[in-house]
Amino acid sequence: MVDDITLPIDDVFGHLHTLRDFIRWGASRMNEAGLYFGHGTADAIDEAAALVLHSLHLPPDLSAEFFPANLTPDEKHTVLHLLERRIRERKPAAYLTHRAWFMGLPFYVDERVLIPRSPLAELIETHFEPWLSNNGAVESILDLCAGSGCIGIACAYAFPNAQVDLVDISTAALEVARRNIEEHGLEERVNAIESDLFAELDGCRYDLIVSNPPYVSTAELQRLPAEYHHEPAIGLEAGEDGLDVILKILHQALAHLSDDGLLVVEVGNAQHALSDAFPEVPFVWPELERGGEGVFLLTARQLQAVHHRFDPYENADTVGSG
Repeated sequence: MVDDITLPIDDVFGHLHTLRDFIRWGASRMNEAGLYFGHGTADAIDEAAALVLHSLHLPPDLSAEFFPANLTPDEKHTVLHLLERRIRERKPAAYLTHRAWFMGLPFYVDERVLIPRSPLAELIETHFEPWLSNNGAVESILDLCAGSGCIGIACAYAFPNAQVDLVDISTAALEVARRNIEEHGLEERVNAIESDLFAELDGCRYDLIVSNPPYVSTAELQRLPAEYHHEPAIGLEAGEDGLDVILKILHQALAHLSDDGLLVVEVGNAQHALSDAFPEVPFVWPELERGGEGVFLLTARQLQAVHHRFDPYENADTVGSG
C-alpha cells in the first residue's frame, strides 16, 4: 500500500525541495515497492524523472542545469500525487502521462493500446537496409496489428514518398491510432483500417509489411509483472506457444507483398518456437545495436519458396505442442 512506502506529506514537503530531490525520492520509493520498468524506461530513476518532468510541464530532455530548481507547494502536491499513483496502481508511466516516445517521436497512448517499445525503431531509422536496397522506391507500407500506429507513422517519416495503412482488429486501438495520425499531420498519407489481419485488404499489395503482432504465450502472460496486465491482452496473448497470429501472417502475407516486397515481423520470445518449428525457412534475424531481439525479415521471393510450409493444415502437427 502507498501509505506503507511514503512519508507523511508534511515530512515530504519539509525534506524535498528540488527537481532532483523528487526524482531521487520517487525512484527510491519505486524500488522499495518492487515496481517493474520496461515500458519505455530502463529503471526507477528514468521512470521517476519522466513522471516528475511531465507533472511540471517540462520537456523529457530538460537540461541538468534546471534540476536544482525548487518546486512550489502546488507543484510538490502535483508531483507527489503522480508518483504515488505509479506506486499504488502499478501502471506504467506512459499510461499516467498519456505520452510515449518511439523513434524519437511523441505518441498519445492509453490503455486501449500497448505502450511503444519495439526494437523495430532501429530498423526503421536505417530504412531496413540492406534488405531494402532501393528504399526510395517504397510507395506502399502496411503496419499490421498497428495499435497506437507508432510503427506505421514512424515509417511514414522514414519513407516520405510512401502511403501507409495502419491495420488493427481493435476498434478502440484504431481510435488511438487516428488521434496520432492527426497529431502528426499525416492524414493525407496514413490511413487507419479495421481488419482481422488481411481480411479487409483484398487486392492490396505493399512494398513493405511491418508487424508487431501478439506473440506472448498464455503461460508467459500469466507470469508477467503487474504492469503488463494494464495493457490490452489482445495485443499480447497468442496461444500456447505464442505463434497463433504469427503463423496466420506468414500464411497470408505473400498475397499482399509486391514482387520485391519485404516482410518484417517482431516475434520476441516466440523466435525460438518459430525457428524450431520451421528450420528450413531462411528467416533473417538482424543483430540490433541498441538491444532487443526476435525480429525476422523475409523477402517476397524467400516467402514464395517456402509458402506451402505455412498452410494451416500442413503445419498443424508441427507447432502448438510446446
